[in-house]
Amino acid sequence: MAAPIAYSLIATDLDGTLLRGDDTLSDRSLAALARVADAGAQHLVVTGRPAPRVRPLLDDLGCTGLAVCGQGAQVYDAGADRLLWSITLDRELAETALGKIEAEVGQVYAAVDQDGVDGLTLIEPGYLMPHPTLPAVRVDRRDELWGEAISKVLLRHPHLSDDELAATARSVVGSLATVTMSGPGTVELQPCGITKATGLALAAEHLGLRPADTIAFGDMPNDIPMFDWAGHGVAMANAHPELKAVADEVTLSNEDDGIAVVLERLLGGSAQYGPLTLSIEP
Repeated sequence: MAAPIAYSLIATDLDGTLLRGDDTLSDRSLAALARVADAGAQHLVVTGRPAPRVRPLLDDLGCTGLAVCGQGAQVYDAGADRLLWSITLDRELAETALGKIEAEVGQVYAAVDQDGVDGLTLIEPGYLMPHPTLPAVRVDRRDELWGEAISKVLLRHPHLSDDELAATARSVVGSLATVTMSGPGTVELQPCGITKATGLALAAEHLGLRPADTIAFGDMPNDIPMFDWAGHGVAMANAHPELKAVADEVTLSNEDDGIAVVLERLLGGSAQYGPLTLSIEP
């Protein structure tokens, strides 16, 4: 077994963090995660993607353990292909919240992630998937979005920026839902009080690990609760300014193997990839 690593739990976001822009992982990142496993640490994916949209990636990683999905609304057991824990967003509250937002900013385009390991992503007319590689089913009318239990609602506005839409949504939604911004073109409504930290805490407890045992990596404001919970938070160079402001450290971008750089440093370097690039302090 390799020398021990300072953290027993490595929590990584996916989009803009562990994944490159083409939704792939570099060989260097895969090698760093393999070394983490050899050192006895656990890697935990913590993502806004719902469990069905994460399962193929977990297969590629050879992950048979836990993953936190749906912005913390799901704790998924990859080996058993089942949800250990999930919470849904009340559909009437979601419709009410959506109406309040549209009363302020005009028409928005909506999508939903259905609950469950086989849940679909449904999109209404006009909604464009921010990740075209992810599968989605287009419906003809908005009311078709509410046919089955959902974990969250995804919103896009034809003119407002993500920051503007998220700020307005927070100002009018109140306790109806939690508003997050998880990536370009991705403002979301999820169950009130649910964040990535919620799911991360549940998964860590299941694994017998603590916040102090955890290093977390992310790139967007939805990762702030995870950073607040974890012992050490690392933002990517491409991260949103709000996340960089609360990070303990800023590494290189997702395209430049920023996670691998930090993990290699913690593990004492990498002969395969030569000298470490120093991480950038905020």
